[in-house]
This record gives sequence, structure tokens and C-alpha cells, in this order.
Amino acid sequence: MVADWAARLDRPVAWFTAEGADRAPGLFWACLLHALRAAGLRLSPGIGSPAHPDGVDRALLARLAADLSDRTDPAIVVVDEFERVGPSADIADQLEFVLHHAAAGLRLILVTRSEPLLPLHRYRAAGSITEIRGAEVAFTPREAAILLASHGLRLTGEGAHALVRRTRGWAAGLRLCALAARQSPDPERFLKEFEAGHSVVADYLLTEVLRRQPAATQDLLLRVSVVERFRPGLADALTGRHDAERILAGLRRENAFVEPLGRTWYRLHPLFAEILRAHLRVRHPGLETELHRRAARWLSRSGSLTETLTHGCAAGDWEFTARTLVEDLAIGRLFTGRRPDDLGALFARMTAGTDSPARELVLAARELADRDLGHGLARLRHAGELLAAADGHPAAADLVPARLGLALLEAFAARLTGCPGRAERAARIARDLRRSVPAERLHRHPELLALLLTHVGSARLWAGHTDAARAALAEALCCPDGVTTALPREESLGHLALIDWLAGWNTRAEQQALAALREAARYGLPPSACSAVGGLVLAAVAVERDELDTAQALLDRITATGDGLVDPVAEAARTLVGARLSLARGEPRAALAATENGVTAVVASPWARDHAALVVSAARLADGDPEAAAEALEPVAARRPACAVAAARARLAAGDPAAALELLDALPAGGPDGPALTVRAVLVRAEAADRAGDVTAARRLAAQALRAARRERLRRPFREAGPWLSPLLVTGPADDWLTARGDPAHGGPAASGSAHSGLGDSGAGHGGSANHGPVDGAPTADGPVGHGSARHGPARHGPAPHGPDLRSAPVVEELSPRERDVLGRLAQLMSTEEIAADLYVSINTVKTHLKSAYRKLSVNRRADAVRRARERGLL
Repeated sequence: MVADWAARLDRPVAWFTAEGADRAPGLFWACLLHALRAAGLRLSPGIGSPAHPDGVDRALLARLAADLSDRTDPAIVVVDEFERVGPSADIADQLEFVLHHAAAGLRLILVTRSEPLLPLHRYRAAGSITEIRGAEVAFTPREAAILLASHGLRLTGEGAHALVRRTRGWAAGLRLCALAARQSPDPERFLKEFEAGHSVVADYLLTEVLRRQPAATQDLLLRVSVVERFRPGLADALTGRHDAERILAGLRRENAFVEPLGRTWYRLHPLFAEILRAHLRVRHPGLETELHRRAARWLSRSGSLTETLTHGCAAGDWEFTARTLVEDLAIGRLFTGRRPDDLGALFARMTAGTDSPARELVLAARELADRDLGHGLARLRHAGELLAAADGHPAAADLVPARLGLALLEAFAARLTGCPGRAERAARIARDLRRSVPAERLHRHPELLALLLTHVGSARLWAGHTDAARAALAEALCCPDGVTTALPREESLGHLALIDWLAGWNTRAEQQALAALREAARYGLPPSACSAVGGLVLAAVAVERDELDTAQALLDRITATGDGLVDPVAEAARTLVGARLSLARGEPRAALAATENGVTAVVASPWARDHAALVVSAARLADGDPEAAAEALEPVAARRPACAVAAARARLAAGDPAAALELLDALPAGGPDGPALTVRAVLVRAEAADRAGDVTAARRLAAQALRAARRERLRRPFREAGPWLSPLLVTGPADDWLTARGDPAHGGPAASGSAHSGLGDSGAGHGGSANHGPVDGAPTADGPVGHGSARHGPARHGPAPHGPDLRSAPVVEELSPRERDVLGRLAQLMSTEEIAADLYVSINTVKTHLKSAYRKLSVNRRADAVRRARERGLL
């Protein structure tokens, strides 16, 4: 590179390539002076030359510096292979003297493999040095591909990346690879798969680097090649000597493919390390295993856990490695890595050996992680027996980490098998054991508690103990944030979303489910590691909003891969969502078929059973058999509000409104259930009132249901209500709807005087504030008006009680496309914030469009704007 640069200069360059003999100061300066004169640079004859090879007169250097400082154009001097000069402090001091006194008259370029002894820090501070190091001269994949192409070789982008990773962009290594590949019948395959130990690259490195080193240095390099990084203490443990610090310092100075990482850590160039390992196996067969064993034991005291386990597994020292994992409280890492099979792959070759609790626990964890319940539960039982047998033993206190690991796996097994009692026992044991574990170790492994709480929360949810489940899952979310807790946090958020959806809070459930997806994406968790519950909740919410294609796509993705269907909770949720989607698509037989095969678990889940009954009832009702629909819910109607509301709807369909209202009146007011349930309860009351001929009450209750449904964007309850609702909403004066809406800003009374409707009263106002717009988006037999209200024709209104009759007001100016977009969403009962989010614009932009639309329509309120736009056919 320097030679190419020098050739392009239109000036003389003095070039001096150092040799080993040039370590003598007199000889070095004699060669340098000769290079200056040979380049045509005129030097004063009075400078002279060194009189002896071993020394140089300081006065000669002063004369040289003075002569150079007088030059108009600076002299350019290149000293190539400066590392051959060696660690000569004399030459470095003399160079510094000449550089300082020559000032702007000298430009010195050193090409060297090792760090020169010049005061580089001083030059850096002064800004008088340019350094071009390994990172700058390393080839990029694109540059490597160009180099290979110049040799007639073609390599794909992926292949070029792989080759650059192996060579670290080392130019000579790439060149040697290209030359060797040209001799191969399949050059591209050679470049991808060449054996480092049997190639021209290996020959070059072994000759140019390794064999030039003393025997002790060669031995150290061969032995440290088995580790990714090392420090002097580890190198001493591998060699059995105590000279590593001195040797590594020398190698660093010589830049012999040994790279400092800081804090006394080093690493070898990856290709050099690969070649050394191959050479080690030839020179010392069988030694590699022993070196891995030594590294594992040294690192267990001074290094990282992952490195310790890697070398322990490489040595096949399973007892030590399993014990290290368990005693460090790291057994949870078998489940929580960003690539959860990382540690599992390390232990994949481990088999049963001596009756060791740690070994049995690791084997059980590996099998449970693979969902091999038969073998995993047997291993877990055996590990428990071994630990129980150790009670009373003098070393029993040392088994506390193993017992804590056993409790974690017991909780996981309880979750997988749907056994809440087992999970609670594991939680109690873990709570007691945590007091005996150093806080620092627990703090180092927050995933242990996060996983335990997630498993317990899932088991509690399966058992129907939702408050206790919510408490455990919320506590899991309070564990320290990080990559090791990302998976339990994602699972906890998904389960909390399911709890909210089961309670009828769709928007809250959606937010939790989306937070679960963000947590997974944030740490790059693969789909196979994540729980499917969050995605299932999003599908369930889409069904409630009548977004059936979206729900189907979500469900198909989960079902096709099976990723995340790890426990009965996820399986039951998948069955339930699939059945509800079939009902929404008008396929009651498919819905019934989905509920026939229950989820296998130790304990039956009450919510899974009750929601299956809800599906059966809805399917019977869709088939025109309201009596069978009511009978399906009789055993459960008294204990679950959702079942009571569905039973009331079935009774009403069977022609027994009194029984329907009696079921609703028995429900507690102000319960925890959300709009998905309250809307359905109010619609049942509205239908009962309509059948009784009380149209005013029916319309008031329907408006109340609309208010409750609007923020949640619920459409399924109105689809399910049947054809009676559409004429009721379309025929009445629109201003009565505004009055029923209870919005003082629109001329209506406060929204607090609705008729008693059981759960309907407690939740009707939830999520519906007085300033979000009218209820013009009422559904019809064909669906919500907000999705295409033009098909209904103009509504039959009376005069508005506020302001002029809008039907006669002119449109003063044509609405812009964006103003139509905003009005269309206004008609869908969306708030300003929701419109802004839907259109990807700011709230202020939406307000500006609204003001402009109001002016053009000659109105000053949302309800008037929507009604006016509909009357004129603008929506």
C-alpha cells in the first residue's frame, strides 16, 4: 500500500527496508543515510557517516536534523519492516531526536508489524501522526470479492463474508487462499470449506510466525489456541509454567497474530488459532481434551460461566460441568438464551452416568425443554430422590442450589402438565430456599425467579385462580430487565393479556399482547422460544372486532409451526380462538368439532371448560336450537357472568324473556368484567325491551351498548345480536341518539341515568368519554355503518334541537380526500387520537382537517359534521 502511494508521488522517496543486522545503531543510520542519497535527496557533505556499526555520534544526528530542517520540501523517508530493528531503545531515541529537530523538514513513514518504541502518545496529542492499523487495511467482503475476481474466482456474498470472518480481512491470507483455490477443481467450495491445517495459508503462518518463535513461545501458542480468549494466568494453567506474562508482552509488541483485548486479555487471530489447533492435534494427540479440562477449571474461578461450560463440555467432563451450572443457579439459562438451544447444544452429548443430582437435573431440564415429558419427569423424580437421600449428610448445605434448581424444574413440569398443586409446592420450597442462597448469586441470575414466577402464574391461570396468577405474572415483570429475563417477561405479558381478554377487556389485552411481541423483538427471541399466547390473544381480539382475515392469519401462523404451544394454557387458548373464529365465519359445526378434543392435563381448567360450553351454546343457537343452547350453559351459568349472559340470550331466543332478565338481574353490578361482556348483557336487555314493545328503552339500551363498545372497537356483539337491532337504530331520529348518548357537550344529559342492566350498567360507560364523537356508526344487519354507511341511504331525522336544520345547509366547498378520510373515521366513532394513529399523522393535523371540514359543511360539531356528510352522500 505504501509502495503504491509512493509511486504516485511526483517527488523522491527514500526507501529503506530494515534487516536483522540493522539492529546496530551505526548500521541503521548508515543505511538510512544511503537511502536518502540514493533517492536523489542532496545532503550536506559535512553530515558524514557513522564510524562504527554499534554506535552513532550524537553530533552526526544533530547535523542531519539541521540539514533537513532547512529544506523547503520535506524529505520523505520510508522504513519498511521496522520490526526487524527489534526493541532497540537507542535507535528509537535517536529517531525521536532527529524527528524533533528536523521539524517540518522530515516525513517519516514506518511500516512495521510491531509497536515502535517512539512516544506515539505525544504525537497523537499533538496531532502530528497518522496511524493506519489492522482495522484500516483489513479487506471488507466486497474488497475480498474483488481480489478473488482478479484471480478468476467468483464467490457469493455469503461466501465472501465467511472467508473474511476466518481471515479477519488479512490481505496476505486472502491472497494465499486465492492462489490455493486456483489449484482446486472446485475453487468456490475450496474457499468455503478449506481445511486450515492443510493449506498454503497454514504453511505460511507456521513458517512465518510459529517456527520463528522460541520453543516456549511455540508451546504457549499451541496450547492457548483451544480458548477464544486468554490472559497470562490462564496461559500459565495451560502450559504448566509461569512465563506467560513475559511471552505475551513480547508477542504483543511483535504483533505475532496476538491481539490485546484490554484488561490483560488477549486472543489469537481466528485463522491462526484454527491452524494452531490442527497443528496441536498432530503434534500432541489427545492433549486438546486435557487443555479444555484445565481451561474449564481455571475459568470456573476467574472467568465467565459460558466459557467454563463450553470448555467443560468440550472436555467431556460432564460431572464437573453439570455441577458448575447447577451450583451457579444458572440452570434456567437452558431455557432463556436468545438462542435457547445454545446451552442445550453444549449438553447434547451428555448421558446418564453416576447418580449425581446435578447431572440428573441438567438431563431433566434438557428433556423438559424438548417437551419430552416421559423422560423429563422420570429424570426429575430421580433427581428429587437423590437430593432427599442426601438430607442429613454433612454436605447437605452445599445442595441448596440443586434443590432450588429442582424447585424451578418442578414448577415448569407443573405448568407443562397442568398441575397447580405441584406448582404451589415448588413455589413454597423455592421461597424457603432463597433465604439460604447468597444474594449476589441470585442477583446474577434474575432469570431463575422470573421463570419460577412465570411457571407458577401459568399453572394458577390454568386452575382459574386469576387474581393469584396475575400477582405472580406481574411480579415476574418486576424482575431485572435483560436478555436472560426476556423470555419469561414475554410469556408473562402474554398470559396477562389472556387474563384480560377472558375478562372482556379487549384493548387492554391487545396492549399486553403487543408488549409481549415487542419484548421478544427487542432481544431477538426466535418464535420457537416464545409463548404463542400473545399471538392467540391478538387473534381473539381481531375476532371480537370482526377482523376475521387478520385473526385467521395469526391463528394459521401459530398452528402451522406449533411454536410456543408449550402448555395447556396455550393449547386451550388456541382451541378457543379457533372455535370462536369458526362461529364468526358461520361454521358452527367446525366450532363444535374444535371443542370435542379437550386439552390433556392433570387438573381440568374451569375457564377452559366454561368457555368450551359457551362455544357449544353459541353453535347450538346458530343452528336454531335455543333450548339446547340454554341447556349447554345450565351447569355453569351461576358461576361465570359470561355464561349467564349467554344463557340469557339463549333463553330470550327460546321465547322466555322473563328467564333471560332474571339471569341478568342476578349478576352483580360493578363487577370486574369488561365491555366485551357488558355490551352483550345490555344488548340482551335491549332485545327484551324491543320484544316487549318498549322501543324507547330498547333504543336507549342500544345506545348504551354502542358507547361501551366504541373504544374497544367491538363489532361481534352487534353481529351476533341478529336482525332486530338494525331497524331499531336506523329508523329513529338521530338527535335522539345524541341525547341518549349522554353527552352534555352535544346537548344530552349526563351519561348516568341508564336503566339497570346488571353487568351492563357497571361497564357501559367504560372506555366511552363524552368528547369522542357521535354514535352514527351504529351497526345494521349488514355490519357497522362506519364501514360503509352509504348503503343505508339517508337516515330519517327530525329537526336538530341545536342550530339550523342541517339538511338544508349548503356545502360551501368540496371536501379534500384527507378531510373525507378523517370524517370517515369520525363516523366509525374514533377519537382524534385514534384517527391520528390510524392515518399516521399528528393530532394537530387531524384537528386542522376537522376545522376545515366543519367550515365547508357549515357545522361546528362532530355529530353534525357526520350527519351532514351522510345526507350529502359524502361518506
